[in-house]
Parts: sequence; structure tokens; C-alpha cells
Amino acid sequence: MKNIAFYIASRYLLSKKGSTAVTFITWLAAVAMSVAVAAMFVIISVFSGLEDFNKTLISNLHADLTIKSTSGKTIKDFNKVKSILKQNKDISHFSRLIEEKVYLNYNGKGDIAYLRGVDSAYIKVNPINKTIFFGRYPSFEYSNEVIMEHSLLNRLGVPIESDRDFATIFMPKPGTGIINREEDIYNKKEIIVTGIFPGNEQLNNYIIAPVELTEELLNLPKNSAYQVVIQLKNPDNTDNVKQTLLKSLGKNVEIKTKEEENAAFWKMINTEKLFIYLIFALVIFITTFNLAGAIIILQLDKKEQAKSLISLGFPLSHLRITYFYTGILIVLLGIVSGLLLGTALCFFQQYTELFKAVEDLPFPVKIVGKNYFIVAAIASVFGISISWFFSKISKDYITKN
Repeated sequence: MKNIAFYIASRYLLSKKGSTAVTFITWLAAVAMSVAVAAMFVIISVFSGLEDFNKTLISNLHADLTIKSTSGKTIKDFNKVKSILKQNKDISHFSRLIEEKVYLNYNGKGDIAYLRGVDSAYIKVNPINKTIFFGRYPSFEYSNEVIMEHSLLNRLGVPIESDRDFATIFMPKPGTGIINREEDIYNKKEIIVTGIFPGNEQLNNYIIAPVELTEELLNLPKNSAYQVVIQLKNPDNTDNVKQTLLKSLGKNVEIKTKEEENAAFWKMINTEKLFIYLIFALVIFITTFNLAGAIIILQLDKKEQAKSLISLGFPLSHLRITYFYTGILIVLLGIVSGLLLGTALCFFQQYTELFKAVEDLPFPVKIVGKNYFIVAAIASVFGISISWFFSKISKDYITKN
């Protein structure tokens, strides 16, 4: 009987005979489902591409692991930390850095900036030298050679590699007591800008300099470090290496992964993703009311046929299953065609880069297997629920005149 119910349902969907209105409503429901599914698949594929794009940006800003002191800014006994890191075979490179807020002045113009002092191994952990679009990365032969974020440089008008015009960095001195002269307020140092790197939300107003410059401005001893950034040979082992280092280094330090360093960023990304799913789930839910209309119109149009089937002994439960199967076939047709259409649109964007986020940046698209499952699952849940609910036709409705 159930096979008969499925056969009748397929005939209702595929037969060219019958009411034109029923055929139109049925295929309209299938097309609407297809468009909604395609739209959701394309949007979350774009979102997956943006997520990967953001991960790439962050991978150039933050190391796999970052070590900080839990008591004060300076890491205690850096030589011990250095020795332990050298012995760990999972670590590819590591670099120490010191970062503080400074005041920068050039030719009467001033601005607040962030001075990040790094050692020569820093570019092996964070290849920021590859992003320099004018000038060169410091040679580390001189401690006052720096690179500067481009918006900061543009505001102050600092020349590149000038041997006569120098910008001046001012670092406030800690302490108490009476101020008798200028040197009691701050340390200062003239700097030479050798290159410019592009900024972003996390590197705006930054100056990157040899760590010796920050040690001098802060009156710190040699081999001081506020942080140690680490690049791993295999980033998939991040959590295991973190636990191993915590056991070796003790309680005086804390270690954070790249994701933990950007917890607020990833929370924002996940929140946006959740709202995308909810919005398009609502779109698909609204679309399924076309399916409800198709099932109701079909019941009205095929009322006389239903009477005949009941008279011949066809069970009412199987008649309900017939309408349920009809709804399922419409949903299945909409999901399959929608996913195929969405996939085609994604490939089109990947190869043509027609749609741009900004002038020089096309919307990134990434086709992920789990996106197929998510879209199909959401559409199936709503489609099956609507089909089941509206297939519950009563016997009185069929038999009464």
C-alpha cells in the first residue's frame, strides 16, 4: 500500500495532466524551495571564505603560542625560558618582544603610537617583512632603524630613510619625586624609518623596531622580554605543546594559543555565523508555506479521486501518506536543485571573481562539505514538518458533500 501511496504521489508531481493551477502551485513551491536553499548555501559559502580570509590575516599577526608573565610585564629568568624552548623539538622558531605605548614627534606634529621591539628572529614567526610595500625591513645593525604603519606615517609626514630628518620617540619614565629637568620626565630617541607596512585593526599606529631600542627607552636589562612568540612545526599540536611548556616553565608564565589571543574576534565571528544561520533558516521556513499551499490545493483538486480511493478500500492513513510523500518529493526536488544551483554560483564566483567586497578584493567563496549537510538538514526539517502537518486530512472532509 505504501508503495502505491508513493507511486500516486509521484504521479501527482510529475503528471502533465490535471489542473493547471495545481501544477503551477506545485512547481512554484519547488522553485521557491530551490531558490531559498541556493541563497543560503551561497551565503554560508561566502561566510566560510571570509572566515578563512580572516584566519589568514590573523596568522600573520599572531604566533601559534604566546608566552606572557603572570606577575608583572617582564618575563622572569628569560634565559631559562629560552633554554627550554630550544630543547623542545616541536618548536620551529621563537622570538622575544617588548611592546609599549609611546609618543612620536616629527617636525612639530605628534601622535600616540605603539612601539613593538622585536629581535632578528621575529620575521620567522611573523613574516611582516613580506608585507612591506615601500622601503625595507630593518637590518638590525642599528637599534634606531624602524618600520612604521602607513597611516601613522602619512599623518606625521615622516620621510623614508632620510639621513637628515629624524622622528623622535618619547617614552615616559616611571617613578616619583620632583622633576628638575626634561630628562626626568621621559627617555627619547631619534629614529630612522626604513619601510612602511599596511595597517589593520590590530596593527594601526604601530612601529616595529629592534628590541634593543625598547630596552634602552625603558631602561631594561639586556635579554628582557614582555612576551615570547612561538611558531610550531605542526600547528595541529598546539594544545599538546602548550601543556608541555606549562609543566616545564611553571606558574610564573601564562601561554595562550592564537585563538585565545583573539577570543573576542572569534566570538564575533561565531555570533555572526549563528545569526546568518537563523536568518536563512527563517527564510526557508517562510518559503515552506508555499509547500503548505501546494498540498492544500492538491487536496482540493484531487478530492473526487480521494473519494474513489477510499471507496475502493484505500486506507485513510495511506491517503495521508500520499500527500506527505508529495510534500517530501517537492522538498527533495527543491533541496537537490538548490544545492546544485548554489554550487554552480559558487564556482562561478571563484573563477570569475565578478562580485567584489571592495574594489580590489572579490568576495571569497569556500565550498565546504558540512555546508551541504547544514542547508539540507534545515530545509528537510522544515519541509518534512510542514508536509506532515498539512497531510493530516480528515475522512469527513473527503466523504461529505
